[in-house]
Amino acid sequence: MVVLGSKPLTLEEVYRILYEGDSLELEAAALQNVEDSHNFLKQFSGKKLIYGINTGFGPMAQYKVSEEDTLQLQYNLIRSHASGASKWLSPIHTKALMIARISTLMQGYSGVHPSIVLLLRDLINKNVYPCVFEHGGVGASGDLVQLAHLALVLIGEGEVLYENKIEATADVFARLGITPIKIHLREGLAVLNGTSAMTGIGLVNVLEAKRLLHWSTVMSAMINEVVEAFDDHFSAELNAVKKHVGQNEIARQMRTVLAGSKMIRHRPDHLYKELEEDIFKDKVQEYYSLRCVPQVLGPVFDTLEQAGRLVVEELNSVSDNPVVDHHRGNVFHGGNFHGDYVSLEMDKLKIAITKLSMLSERQLNYLLNEKLNHKFPPFVNLGKLGFNFGMQGVQFTAVSTVAENQTLSFPMYVHSIPNNNDNQDIVSMGTNAALIASKVVENAYEVLSIQMMTLLQAVDYLQCQHRLASFTHGVYSQIRQVFPVFVEDAPRYKDIRQVKDLLRNLPLAFNA
Repeated sequence: MVVLGSKPLTLEEVYRILYEGDSLELEAAALQNVEDSHNFLKQFSGKKLIYGINTGFGPMAQYKVSEEDTLQLQYNLIRSHASGASKWLSPIHTKALMIARISTLMQGYSGVHPSIVLLLRDLINKNVYPCVFEHGGVGASGDLVQLAHLALVLIGEGEVLYENKIEATADVFARLGITPIKIHLREGLAVLNGTSAMTGIGLVNVLEAKRLLHWSTVMSAMINEVVEAFDDHFSAELNAVKKHVGQNEIARQMRTVLAGSKMIRHRPDHLYKELEEDIFKDKVQEYYSLRCVPQVLGPVFDTLEQAGRLVVEELNSVSDNPVVDHHRGNVFHGGNFHGDYVSLEMDKLKIAITKLSMLSERQLNYLLNEKLNHKFPPFVNLGKLGFNFGMQGVQFTAVSTVAENQTLSFPMYVHSIPNNNDNQDIVSMGTNAALIASKVVENAYEVLSIQMMTLLQAVDYLQCQHRLASFTHGVYSQIRQVFPVFVEDAPRYKDIRQVKDLLRNLPLAFNA
């Protein structure tokens, strides 16, 4: 289990809850802190003007709300803002959203009743997914619309996805013995205000992007192996004189992947000697898509590390407003709900993953074009040239998908549109940024799946399995279980899907 309380959540703990089925438990001392915050606000707010407790919301904060209407005010906020559109968030995004929200509320700076975090814990552990729409929030007063749909479920209304079926929340709660929350003070505003939708989606993006980077590094090493490239471009000596952490890490990983290979060549054995030819059959240097892998994927590595750090910081932050500080006996009004940190990191992440998919497409093109590689038949066609087509058809899918990624890579971060009667006059669009980044990640998996299929066909053309490094031979064997070698033409769309599923099921190693 993962315990949420005095220690901040880590990316690995989020991974365990989302992908490995670990349960989430709440530390008793932290729960007491939540209750202390609630009790303080209940006492402190009497006869004081505090935003969202006895005032309207947003630009209507200038209007006082009578004492007898304060609880209904919270219900009105939830119901009026449950106004999303488009598709539902995926279950894993919704679960990550709930993890992000409970993490904020468990900090004990929101003044909420403890029942709300206990219910969120139960929904996470029982895999009950509130139906939350993709479209709605602008990411400045938080993810208001997305979180309103979460709040709607918490009060027992709306719909949930449970056991792959969308049902009324009330029906599922009754079946599972779950009691919805009652509004005590500001539970509506405390759920709606915050960055939890963009943060949850962002966490999943970081985890999936790290897995993508692993596969891109492996496949970049494999293509160098099958074309019998020289080893100096990923050597420790060459990369050490460039001081970027990511570049040196990618080069190190390539050396690990290729350890023991009988195909990678050492330049001094072949070219550092007197040669009689005036024109060399061997390429003196490989094309950039093979030779510059550490320099291309290194920045991707560094970008993902930065994105992971900042999104986890957001996960462990208090992102609602106002902040109830019972330790100092005060309530502070501000803008911690603003999502610029996440928005900017998601834009950087999608640009980095788009570049990764571009590298994959160029490596794919090199394998398919016999005029470039001088090693394989056109389209790595193992059948009869002119009669069979090999990997020709799937290249179109890879190219068109990379083109979509390139278009999607324009940043949302600079798309602020004032709204809310200009109260929200500069916004982050963080959830949009996270969702578009998610699409870029999804697309990249498709491109890499096609590249992997082509690499395996190339290995079989050369019949070089016994010369591969042990790591790459293991990859070859694993993928061939779901994608057997082929000669005759057949529809390949199921193969793409099966290889993609296998790539996505790789467990992440956090301490590799």
